[in-house]
Amino acid sequence: MPDAPPARVVWTDPNCPVARTADLVGDRWSLLVIRDAMDGARTFTDFVQRTGIARNILTDRLRKLTAHGLLTQVDAPSGTRKLYQLTDAGKDFFAVIVALRQWGERHAFADGEDRSVLLGADDTRVPQLVPRATDGTVLTSENTHVRRTA
Repeated sequence: MPDAPPARVVWTDPNCPVARTADLVGDRWSLLVIRDAMDGARTFTDFVQRTGIARNILTDRLRKLTAHGLLTQVDAPSGTRKLYQLTDAGKDFFAVIVALRQWGERHAFADGEDRSVLLGADDTRVPQLVPRATDGTVLTSENTHVRRTA
């Protein structure tokens, strides 16, 4: 029996990229599934074991993330099951995951509390993400603004 088509997305704020992104991936489980896919999870069982997510919720999130183009299903080498892998859109979400991680490192842990660490290929900590203008100026909520569409 084929999967039901994804439900039409009703945008919280149709003109806002932040709202649209939150509508697509703004719940805890979706973010953790994407995080784990970036860290090598490929099978349904991988996601269950890494997150502790209930199977029915995982099924829903995998369908949603696949329907919205962040994940795709591919045949396993054995041909007996499907694997999940990030699409280009899913890989583009890496900076969002890093920003969430870095915010959490600064604000969600007490000093000295144990936490995982994101390391680059050279085994050093990933530097802080800092948005900058073309002239190198650090951008913040105080020196940027949103131009709304009509």
